[in-house]
Amino acid sequence: MKLTRSAILTLAIFVVASGSPSHADTIGDAIDQQAKAVEAKMIAWRRDIHQNPELGNREFRTSALVVEHLRKLGYEVRDKVAHTGVVAVLKGGKPGPVIAFRADMDALPVTEEVDLPFASKVRATWQGRETGVMHACGHDAHTAILMAAAEVFAKLRSELPGTVKLIFQPAEEGPPRGEEGGARLMIKEGALENPKPEAIFGLHVTAPGPSGAIFYRAGGYMAGSDTFSITVKGRGTHGARPWAGVDPIVLASQIVLGLQTIESRQVDVTSSPSVLTVGMFNAGNRSNIIVDKAELVGTLRTFNPDMREFIMRRVNETAELIAKSGGGDASVEWRTDGAIPLINSAELTNRMLPTLRRVVGVGKTLESNPRTASEDFSYYAKEIPAMFYHVGATPPGIPASLVATNHSPRFQIDESGLLPALRATVHLAFDYSATSAKSGVSKPE
Repeated sequence: MKLTRSAILTLAIFVVASGSPSHADTIGDAIDQQAKAVEAKMIAWRRDIHQNPELGNREFRTSALVVEHLRKLGYEVRDKVAHTGVVAVLKGGKPGPVIAFRADMDALPVTEEVDLPFASKVRATWQGRETGVMHACGHDAHTAILMAAAEVFAKLRSELPGTVKLIFQPAEEGPPRGEEGGARLMIKEGALENPKPEAIFGLHVTAPGPSGAIFYRAGGYMAGSDTFSITVKGRGTHGARPWAGVDPIVLASQIVLGLQTIESRQVDVTSSPSVLTVGMFNAGNRSNIIVDKAELVGTLRTFNPDMREFIMRRVNETAELIAKSGGGDASVEWRTDGAIPLINSAELTNRMLPTLRRVVGVGKTLESNPRTASEDFSYYAKEIPAMFYHVGATPPGIPASLVATNHSPRFQIDESGLLPALRATVHLAFDYSATSAKSGVSKPE
């Protein structure tokens, strides 16, 4: 039988990784036993963090909880990175590479509407307005999963090849206006240095998605994100005499509708996904007053730089010309410090796909379409090879059409999906490290 070069390399990696089938089975069983042993604590951490959510750059309690846990486990811990971030390092008992795992810790300015004994009652001020605070995106689960993984790594330290670096990141949803934060500030403050990982992994719970299923995609996976604000200026007057002024609310309403034609009639929808959404409309404070000004705020999601540039230009032109046609004026301001497109390393993703299939089963390891949500994990992926994947968290028995998705005030997760996520995290670490000597991954372009 003649073996190809690729087949020989695959066989060599398997032999190096396994040593012997019984050794591989023993390590795998030990991982699963330790993961199961910490499951109850993981769920308790998740509920505690859920009940006490904190907004971006204000994750003081959550950060302190993480630091205390990691130091008790013997990690080398650096705190107050990028305001409230935590970076922890554990050197295994066997030689191997440095790899990193990231979890985000921040909540959203959303008032919870889920009837849970640990539902959030927290209130805070965000962008000058009082709001409820809720883990409406599952970052409480991400933090708890990585805390549990930290414990499993520590328990199996003598068998761990190489070094794990755990990154607990604030402000993934974006820092408060006027502040730096998130992945870019973590990187700026050395989260990927001393030691430098050769690969990084991250996960995100998602609804809809069958609980415990894993969704992956090699290459372009999640969209880049830009935020726009449009100020529409009119001329105030009495609500009973609209002809005496220029109504900015009417003009802004026409602009909202006009923006929809960019996506529906001007963009080549066959070339690359994109989304343009107006999420805020602020104007007026009384029924019989036509005010001077209205404000719109929205988001643009793109995968393609040329399409991004085209849509931004058309937003500017559409807003300005519609306002001018009604006797008003509009100015558009873009905030371009959001996430860039998240590009998973195809080499790393394909290499680790067998691990995910072994952990949750082939039938629950599903290739995903590109996702128009954004993730600032993309900045880590720009620096080193990265693999980001989603874990289904939909409670059983709920039809997909009725599932409250991420960022909804009714978002909730099925906690039975946390254990597969934990097992995937630890198995990825051991499998990657065991095969690293014979198969590396290339640095991103």
